[in-house]
Amino acid sequence: MTIVVEPLQNASYQDQQDLQKIHQDAPHWLLAPHGDALQLIEHGLLGGELVVARLNERLLGAARLQRHSGGWHLSQLCVRKITRRRGIAERLVREAQKIALAQGATLHLLAPTGDPQARALAAKLQLALKNL
Repeated sequence: MTIVVEPLQNASYQDQQDLQKIHQDAPHWLLAPHGDALQLIEHGLLGGELVVARLNERLLGAARLQRHSGGWHLSQLCVRKITRRRGIAERLVREAQKIALAQGATLHLLAPTGDPQARALAAKLQLALKNL
């Protein structure tokens, strides 16, 4: 089974349910500046900024991909709790890197610099880490 990473266009009802499950255990800092997961999801969908990891038509992970002239920012990366530690976040970041490079852009991971998971992921993928 292959994990497909893609920009989320026209989210179905099931996609929206999956996004809520992905973010239900997210730490508060991950949702900022939004008040809760629903606001984050709605903002990402309206702005066309969500990139998702999908397996068998179900979403397992999501992140916000913002395209700026000075570089692209990947933030609010979250994987559904029951599917963590299986390489989904890594796959999502690698695919976002490919998309950015294809457009001639550099990808930066945005996260609190004190977050050990973000630091480890950025180091493993040789990705610049910027403070959220």
